[in-house]
Amino acid sequence: MNQSLIIGQFVPGESLIHRIDPRLKLVIIFIYVLVIFSAETLLSYGILFAIAISTAVLSRVPATFIIKGLKPVWFIIALTFLLHILLTREGEPLITVWGFSLYDQALLQGLNISARLLLLILMTTLLTLTTTPISITDAVEALLKPLKYVRFPVHELALMMSISLRFIPTIMQETDKIAKAQSSRGLDFTTGPIKDRLKAIIPLLIPLFVGAFKRAEDLALAMEARGYQGGEGRTKYRALTFQPLDLIVALVFVVVMTLFFVTRT
Repeated sequence: MNQSLIIGQFVPGESLIHRIDPRLKLVIIFIYVLVIFSAETLLSYGILFAIAISTAVLSRVPATFIIKGLKPVWFIIALTFLLHILLTREGEPLITVWGFSLYDQALLQGLNISARLLLLILMTTLLTLTTTPISITDAVEALLKPLKYVRFPVHELALMMSISLRFIPTIMQETDKIAKAQSSRGLDFTTGPIKDRLKAIIPLLIPLFVGAFKRAEDLALAMEARGYQGGEGRTKYRALTFQPLDLIVALVFVVVMTLFFVTRT
């Protein structure tokens, strides 16, 4: 399993998080993402981090696997924090070094945005790690089912989301394989002027796009050969049903969200 990027990968298991109905998972994640942007106090952030850490522990996905898979995200979070520190000039200066002043509002905004970004990526990643792409497809289709009455292509949208999630790890592995093949032929991606580095990416992108289009064509032919005709009249091999566990999880989440809004300000 490629650990350079874990978004889109699924880790099989029988944990409590794996057994939750995917429709409930999507609803919880949707509410959680909205709530992240309303956190203001240290206690409210503590509740959000407690939810994320508890979910990671209950999922039984190895912590080392999650940390290694989120390596590309740490750079984005650090860059976001640094930009707020350098560009924000609001509030009272905390310290001045070599003519540069660090403001209290810059520090607070940097921490807020970085924490929100980390929580957002962590929770959505845990969703894909504990839910199969086909389950996510069925859940999205079930939740958006009322839109069918206005002729919205719900099934097609859910299918595209499922295929996109499924091929993220595949494309990342293909990128790594092509990069190693090009490096073995003397192509250097890491040194030299920026102009030369950008030129070196072209031999990487061309075969990557060709391979992606080839996979899309093979997938379309395979679906057509199996008689795929869209969502009309299709049945489900595994029907989604709510279990007592889902009710307990929903009640616990409502209690935690109530506590969050009480301590938000």
